[in-house]
Amino acid sequence: MKKYTYSANQSDNKGKWCIVDAKGEVLGRLASLIASRLRGKHNPLFTPHVDTGDWVVVINADKIVLTGRKLDQKCYYRHSGYIGGLKTITAKKLLEKRPEDLIRFAVKGMLPKNRLGSKLFKKLKVYAGDKHPHISQRLEAI
Repeated sequence: MKKYTYSANQSDNKGKWCIVDAKGEVLGRLASLIASRLRGKHNPLFTPHVDTGDWVVVINADKIVLTGRKLDQKCYYRHSGYIGGLKTITAKKLLEKRPEDLIRFAVKGMLPKNRLGSKLFKKLKVYAGDKHPHISQRLEAI
């Protein structure tokens, strides 16, 4: 009798939809929960090189909480590619301007840095308010 470890396929993924309310949640703790759910680590069929995760919808991203002095001190950087083209924005200004990006940046940093990570990141939907267009999917609250 052969004994082997089961390795999941893409066809094994059922792809449930989950909804997360970010109201009053700490950014890093919420992002690690979302990244784990996107990756599929909650699933007994978890395989590191296969997408076994769920689709995640995050609402109330504008009501996220950052601990300590991170609102004033944490900076997000981007570069235009030209000399002197480094742009910075603090977490406080980003929360006012585009609150969805705070969660997106935090989750993206916790996903693998390869094609699988890009594929998983596309399964994350973030909305500033409590309205979202994914009502037709059967959303499971987390």
